[in-house]
Amino acid sequence: LKRRGYWKTEGMRLSTTFPEDSHNPDSNQLLISHQGRSLFSMGWTAFQTITPNVKEEGAMKEDSGMQDTPYSEDTLVEQLEACVDYLWKSERHELIANVYKPVILVYEKKRDFKKLAELYYNIHRSYLKITEVVHSEKRLFGRYYRVAFYGQAFFEEDESKEYIYKEPKLTGLSEISQRLLKLYSDKYGAENVKMIQDSNKVNPKELDPKFAYIQVTYVTPYFDEKELTERRTDFERHHNIKRFVFETPFTLSGKKHGGVEEQCKRRTILTTGQTFPYVKKRIQVINQHSTELNPIEVAIDEMSRKVSELNHLCCMNEVDMIRLQLKLQGSVSAKVNAGPMAYAWAFLEDTNAKKYPDNQVKLLKDIFRQFAAACGHALEVNERLIKEDQLEYQEEMKSHYRDLLSELSTVMNEQVVYGEDVTKHQGMER
Repeated sequence: LKRRGYWKTEGMRLSTTFPEDSHNPDSNQLLISHQGRSLFSMGWTAFQTITPNVKEEGAMKEDSGMQDTPYSEDTLVEQLEACVDYLWKSERHELIANVYKPVILVYEKKRDFKKLAELYYNIHRSYLKITEVVHSEKRLFGRYYRVAFYGQAFFEEDESKEYIYKEPKLTGLSEISQRLLKLYSDKYGAENVKMIQDSNKVNPKELDPKFAYIQVTYVTPYFDEKELTERRTDFERHHNIKRFVFETPFTLSGKKHGGVEEQCKRRTILTTGQTFPYVKKRIQVINQHSTELNPIEVAIDEMSRKVSELNHLCCMNEVDMIRLQLKLQGSVSAKVNAGPMAYAWAFLEDTNAKKYPDNQVKLLKDIFRQFAAACGHALEVNERLIKEDQLEYQEEMKSHYRDLLSELSTVMNEQVVYGEDVTKHQGMER
């Protein structure tokens, strides 16, 4: 707004302080009266509840000739109402009420009760829409990719820099890779551009300086445990985000993949300079941190993820039956349960368990108990929702589940069951 000049500056001094440096700024006090005129005195701080990127506006210089252009309250209202239209189209309904706050102040000052009624009705509709979609996970907020450039002769200032690209909806890795390959092939010549096909760390000194190299890696938003408790909806986990994560499998023998008892992985967390969504589709990575997980830590991480996914699917207001059955089948089916049970045999069987720290073995055992309970709960949810044509499928899943419990009991040297007592036990532990 400041760049476009949508407020007057005559007779006032615009502050460039950040919110943390000001004294309790109130975003509702965007418009104030001064000598009979309305001034947009708050500027960018009125919109800091929508995006922290608006701080950049406070450091921008005014465009020359801006004071000669007749900007008014009506101009601001027009722009904000256009913004709301785009929020509806992009399905970011959670932001509509905040964008409308300055508009409310204008209409209240004008005593335009008809406009206020329309505005509050629109806010009412936005909240109704939120209740409809908040837990459906049907909104597609986009996908994210790390893109790294190598080749000083070609990329110059971008050489060895990494960016996070935000791509629309379900854009796949191959799609963005082909687009970037074509873009830079047209610019530098197809014979001079190469794609790096893995996500491993690149040493630029080992690359041929005669070529331009592009590395594309799929990443997901990253949140620590505290953030996960605060960001509970799908929207909150795709709005104002600046940390992303990807994982790279490796083994100590040098191979990329191996048996579960030798499989390690490297988790890399990237931090960008601004948050998404942003006015640009890419933001530069300003910090990177990697940690390595040994084989039993990989097992703990993977099994925890399976438990979390099953519990999440079972607790949805509208259960996605297709996703639930796919996860359930992948967890209990005799044909594909090599994943979970391979971890159990490799790290929990008495002879093998002695090779690993007691605390990690104990933690993995506890996760497997949770896994057994989550599978049992998922079967109950599935049975409650299926129709008659899937009863045979349900009985087959139950049979596989009983086999899973039996095998787990053998490996862990304890009776692993699912029932009311186990459910209560899990609830007490949580």
